[in-house]
Amino acid sequence: MRFWDSSAILPLLAKESTTPSLLELKKSDHEIVLWWGTETECLSALARREREGGLDRTAVSLAEENLAKILSRSYEVQPTTEVRRIARRLLMTHPLRAADALQLASALFFSGIQVPELPFVTLDKNLASSAGKEGFSLISIERTN
Repeated sequence: MRFWDSSAILPLLAKESTTPSLLELKKSDHEIVLWWGTETECLSALARREREGGLDRTAVSLAEENLAKILSRSYEVQPTTEVRRIARRLLMTHPLRAADALQLASALFFSGIQVPELPFVTLDKNLASSAGKEGFSLISIERTN
């Protein structure tokens, strides 16, 4: 079981340089933990790629189907008062954007209740740094461009 940041989910939906590594990692991770905003973040990125010409409508539809499958098989951390409280602390402690603070807060909340040794999967270097400082073991896949 691992917490997957939205940046690590997106390559499972649309081909990137990190897709093969993340698909291999996902095979070994039958229980994925996500934050409640993962779907919105991923759909936003897919729509942006379609608008910019990087994905056609067929590829976006397939990605949306794959996202629905991932979401249906994942634990989704909801936006509770405690998650928001943790996110406020993170914003004052780390150089995070709001969505990243909420993702990290969701991982901290879940790990405090369910899985104390929850690994954190991300492609975002800033979020990885903050997650590491919060005590998470990191699974960070390097992007090659």
